[in-house]
Amino acid sequence: MRNKISTLVLLFSLVFSASAQQQWESLFNGKNLKGWKKIIGEAGYTVKDGAIVGTTVHHPANTFLATTRHYSDFILELEYKIDEGLNSGVQFRSQSLPGYKNGIVHGYQFEFDPSARAWSGGIYDEARRGWLYPLDKNPAAKKAFRAGEWNKVRIEAVGGRLRTWLNDIPCADVLDTLSRSGFIALQVHGTNNAALAGRTISWRDIRICTRQPGNWLRPENPAVPQANTIDNSISEREARDGWKLLWDGKTTQGWRGAKLKSFPAKGWEMDRGVLKVLKSGGGESTNGGDIVTEKKYRNFELSVDFMITPGANSGIKYFVDTELNKGEGSSIGCEFQILDDKLHPDAKLGVLGNRTLGSLYDLIPAPANKPFRPGFFNTARIRVDGNRVEHFLNDVKIIEYERGTQQWQALVNYSKYQQWPGFGTAAEGHILLQDHGDEVWFKNIKIREF
Repeated sequence: MRNKISTLVLLFSLVFSASAQQQWESLFNGKNLKGWKKIIGEAGYTVKDGAIVGTTVHHPANTFLATTRHYSDFILELEYKIDEGLNSGVQFRSQSLPGYKNGIVHGYQFEFDPSARAWSGGIYDEARRGWLYPLDKNPAAKKAFRAGEWNKVRIEAVGGRLRTWLNDIPCADVLDTLSRSGFIALQVHGTNNAALAGRTISWRDIRICTRQPGNWLRPENPAVPQANTIDNSISEREARDGWKLLWDGKTTQGWRGAKLKSFPAKGWEMDRGVLKVLKSGGGESTNGGDIVTEKKYRNFELSVDFMITPGANSGIKYFVDTELNKGEGSSIGCEFQILDDKLHPDAKLGVLGNRTLGSLYDLIPAPANKPFRPGFFNTARIRVDGNRVEHFLNDVKIIEYERGTQQWQALVNYSKYQQWPGFGTAAEGHILLQDHGDEVWFKNIKIREF
C-alpha cells in the first residue's frame, strides 16, 4: 500500500511539474526576429549567439522592437546585458497609436539603469506620466544590478498590480490601472552623445506565462514599499498602515476657505479627480483664497501630488492658525513651497534659495539638485513627529528640521514671520493649500496620523 501511495505521489509531482512547465511560452526562438517588429527609431536589432542585440546610434529618438502580439495579464522573464553608459528597458502593456503623439511608444517600462543612480528594476511610464516607481522608494533594490553580466528580469502584471524583480531581488510594487493590455518591447535608448554610438544591449531567454498567471505569483513581501498610483484611492496596504484620503477627489467634504466658514464659491475647480486653484493674476489669496482642512493635525504624514503650470506659485502649509492673519494675504503656517523656480521671480528672493520649490518657505532652502520633474505630477510629502519635521520630494528627503530650538527661533527672527509670536511652534494646526493667483493642480491628498 505504501509503495502504491508513493507511486501516486510521484506521478502527481511529475504531472504538476509538467503542468507548471507548460505555463511558459518562448517569445524568442534564438534564431531570428519572428514575432517581433521594429517601431520608430534608427537603432538596429540583430540576432547573435542566441540573443537579440540592440545597437545604439547617434540619434535622439528611442527605438523599440515590439512583439506582434499584445498581452494583458502575464508573468514575463528574460535576461539582459547592457554596455556601460547606456540606459534601456523593457516595455510592457505598451502601445503605439496614430492618435497619441504621432505613434510614439507609450506604456510601462522595466528600467535598465547602470548609472550611479541605480534605478534598474524601477517602473517608468514611457511618454506619459514619467516615474511610477523610482528605486529611491526601495533603496535595498539598488544593489540588484550586475554590471557587465547577464541580469535576470521578472515582471508580474496581473490585474492592476505590477511587480518587478532583478536577479531575484524584489524591486517595484505598483498599483495602476491606466493600461490593461499591450505589446512587450525591447528599448534602445536614443543618445546625443556620439561616443555612445555602437554600444549594445542584449536580451535572451525571453519567456511569458499567460495561462492563469495569478496562480504563479510570488509571495507577498511587505518589506517592499508599494506605490498606489490609482488616483484618489486608498489601497489595502495603505489602509492597514493608517492612511486616509484628505480629499475624496469629488467633493469639498472636509475643506473650507481659510477665512470662510464654507468652501470658496470661486477660484477653485474640481475636474476629473484633480483639484485646481485657478489663475487670477498672481495675487496672494486674492481670488478664491486659500483652503484649509476643517480638522487640525498634530503628528502626521501628509502626501500630496501636485503639478505646476509654467511660472506658477503656490504652497502646502501645515500648523496653520487661521486666527492669526484675518487681513489681506495668506493664512500663517509652515510652508512646503510650490514654485516654478525657473520662471517665477520669487525663486531669486529670500536667502540662499529659501523660497524655491520644496523649501520651508523663507526659512530653510531645498537643495538645488532636488528631483523635480517639470511637466509631470510630483509628490510632496511632509512628516511631522513632535517637533521633528521632514520634507520629501518624489520620495527623496530634501529638508529636515527641529521646531522650537534656538536655531529655529533665529531662522524665524530673520524671516517674514518674525511678526508672529510663537510662529511654527503650535502643537497642532490646519493643513492648507494656497491660492497665489496661479494655476496649480492637486490630487491624491492623503494623510496618516501617529
